Order: sequence, then structure tokens, then C-alpha cells
Amino acid sequence: MAEPDLVDERPLRRLLAALPGPVRRGAEWLRRPGAGWARVPLGVVLILGGFVGFLPILGFWMLPLGILLLAEDLPFLKRPTLRALGAVQDWWDRRRGRAGGA
Repeated sequence: MAEPDLVDERPLRRLLAALPGPVRRGAEWLRRPGAGWARVPLGVVLILGGFVGFLPILGFWMLPLGILLLAEDLPFLKRPTLRALGAVQDWWDRRRGRAGGA
């Protein structure tokens, strides 16, 4: 029997912990296993909005957020997305002069 593919979710947990309370509760609700019905369409809309990020209100920030949401349901996206999130957090910590992070 093959061993399940374990993905380190520490970068995602760290990101969620840094969010303000109402936003964190919304993100935790979206991460629930039964919330795929909302997560997938929202992820697609955010990605599409990210492609027109040059317009007012919409922004390129929407693209990575949409990918984060889709990665919850698409296993082939989860590992590279969490690795990229960890790399960005490491870069941010070095830039701000922090050693370990939260």
C-alpha cells in the first residue's frame, strides 16, 4: 500500500494566523471539506479577476489568492502552491530582518 503524499501546511497555517479575525474565520470556513462548492467558483473568479488586474479595484493580488483556493481541491496544485507560499514568507522574513518567523 502506497504511503499518502503528506504536504507541509505550515506556510498556510502561518498565513491564516496572521489574518484579522473576520477574514481568518472566513478563510477557515472556506477550507472546510464541504465548502468546495464555494471554494472552486470563487477561486476561478479571483484568477480571472487577476488577469485584468490593471483595472481599478481588481488587482493582480487576486491571482495568487485564487490559486490558493483552487489548490485546496486540486492535489497537483497543493504542493507547489504551499512551497511558493513558504518561499515568499522566508523571503519576507529575511527582508524584514527576522530569523525564524511565527
